[in-house]
Amino acid sequence: MVTPGSGVVSVLAIGGYPGVTVPAGYDGSGMPFGICFSGLKGTEPKLIEIAYDFEQATMARRPPFPKSSELTADFLFGSV
Repeated sequence: MVTPGSGVVSVLAIGGYPGVTVPAGYDGSGMPFGICFSGLKGTEPKLIEIAYDFEQATMARRPPFPKSSELTADFLFGSV
């Protein structure tokens, strides 16, 4: 199942089905997006394995920007 946004997570939760979301890349604006793997009740170990394999294959996860060492009072609090 593929849906825009995070709508699928609510559907899974209501039905009591497991799901795991992992980073899948970045759009043209640099905004991150993820992919949700879902399965039947009791398949959590397999879902975690699949999600981990996907992360290792794509290496889509990047450190958040800005790095904490680059944070300034201006960035955090705006011009005071």
